[in-house]
Amino acid sequence: MSEYQQFLNERDRIDFLIQKGYRIQRVHEHLDGATVEFLHPEKNVKETLLIGTANARKYFSSMLIKQNLGIK
Repeated sequence: MSEYQQFLNERDRIDFLIQKGYRIQRVHEHLDGATVEFLHPEKNVKETLLIGTANARKYFSSMLIKQNLGIK
């Protein structure tokens, strides 16, 4: 799979969780990329994604900033 296709896949998984009402709770950066923990505030359910591409890490970072500023 090309890096661009991998980015699209990771971006779609991030968008899916955010559309379902999940919020980014914790980010752990490591050599393989980043582990992003999402929490659904009403259901108290956690989901974890491993994000490997640099573009997807930039994408979830921008989503985290929007989340913290209250922008939809």
